[in-house]
Amino acid sequence: MSEQKKKISIVVPCYNEQENVSMMAEAIGRQFAEQPVLQDLDYEILYIDNDSTDRTREEIRKLCQADKKHIKAIFNAKNFGQFNSPYYAMLQTDGDATMLMAADFQDPPELIGEYVKYWLEGYKIVIGVKEHSTDGRFIYALRCLYYKMIKKFSQVEQIEHFTGFGLYDRAFIHVLRDLDDPTPFLRGIVAELGFRRKEIPYDQPKRRAGKTSNNFYTLYDAAMLGFTSYTKIGLRLATFAGAICSGICLVTALIYLVMKLIWWDRFPAGTAPLLIGMLFLGSIQIFFIGLVGEYILSINQRVMHRPLVIEEERINFEPKEQENTHEGDSHKGYAHEG
Repeated sequence: MSEQKKKISIVVPCYNEQENVSMMAEAIGRQFAEQPVLQDLDYEILYIDNDSTDRTREEIRKLCQADKKHIKAIFNAKNFGQFNSPYYAMLQTDGDATMLMAADFQDPPELIGEYVKYWLEGYKIVIGVKEHSTDGRFIYALRCLYYKMIKKFSQVEQIEHFTGFGLYDRAFIHVLRDLDDPTPFLRGIVAELGFRRKEIPYDQPKRRAGKTSNNFYTLYDAAMLGFTSYTKIGLRLATFAGAICSGICLVTALIYLVMKLIWWDRFPAGTAPLLIGMLFLGSIQIFFIGLVGEYILSINQRVMHRPLVIEEERINFEPKEQENTHEGDSHKGYAHEG
């Protein structure tokens, strides 16, 4: 009896990627056909669509119909965000290892073989770290500043320029399933709880087609999720700044009191110092109230404990996998068969 092939599950999150999904399936299939290290392995591609508004789902349905063995799909009932959807899909895989790749070709399919090579050598996690990016200089500079800041202030050694693109052994997928985190930040989880890993530097290419769905709000949301999940510096900064400002105000008040007592008739306090002081303290308070609010929002999302996603439909899953999603993973996502 021949030994069963090891299987690589490749998760491809989608949102308005109608021009890319078919080409991505072809590119992945070509890698497994041509790269020697991949030819003795089986694979599956799991597309998870985050409620696209274009023809992405139609294209995915065609792919699933044409290749029922290698291509699966999950359609979300609505858009559940850029973190929940791919994370949930990773939990639904059954391969010996799971890869996470963007549908826009900014995660090069050509690296699959190299990732698998290191996995076969014993690494439980193999991830890509960007050395260069097609982002504008300003955006790239902001990213670098953010990564360095969160790495410096976090108690966990964060990974710079890591987007989630990588290969994760089944053992690490089991760790993710046991976490039961309603607001997962995969980049931080890999740094905090991951096994010994191999980092592969790569140059991030341009999108093959279509427009990115990222904007200031989504980038800010990603930055604050990492900041509030893995740093205490915001709350500590509020405490220290409050103590310093209180000390300055107390000293200033005492100086004014002494000067007024000594030069009672000749020392008018005036309105300028009062206005400057009030406006300065008010701005400090508003800033830190907002920062504390970000931490409270993060706590609130975890306390509500909502499912990661609500499924509208899944395609080409085995009946056993359908049953497991309905019964065993009810705390992570709810499924509805289409």
